[in-house]
Amino acid sequence: MQAHTLGRLLTAAALLMAPYAGAAGPGTNAASPAQAQAKAAAAKKAAATKRIDLNNASKAQLRTLSGIGDAEADLIIASRPYSSKADIVTKAGLPAGLYMAIRRQIYVGKVTMGKAKA
Repeated sequence: MQAHTLGRLLTAAALLMAPYAGAAGPGTNAASPAQAQAKAAAAKKAAATKRIDLNNASKAQLRTLSGIGDAEADLIIASRPYSSKADIVTKAGLPAGLYMAIRRQIYVGKVTMGKAKA
């Protein structure tokens, strides 16, 4: 390839890439707007996916789970304590499909004093 052709190609490439260089210029660590949006979305998702303890959660906390209303929250609370997450199907009688939908959002923690059944 001849030198003048290569020079023209490099100039054309530089002109095409100029809008994407940003105000900070190339070689800096400035985040693009798309990267900032992705970070914000990841932080929002992390906050939304806070796991809920079946043994100690309040009715209001349980109701934040998808598919859990007042009746289901009351069943979960009445059937405590749980030794595993799947106990909400066997002990509380919730549908297996509902358990499958929320299984990544729940966990079983230690029962605090006063919440264990006598």
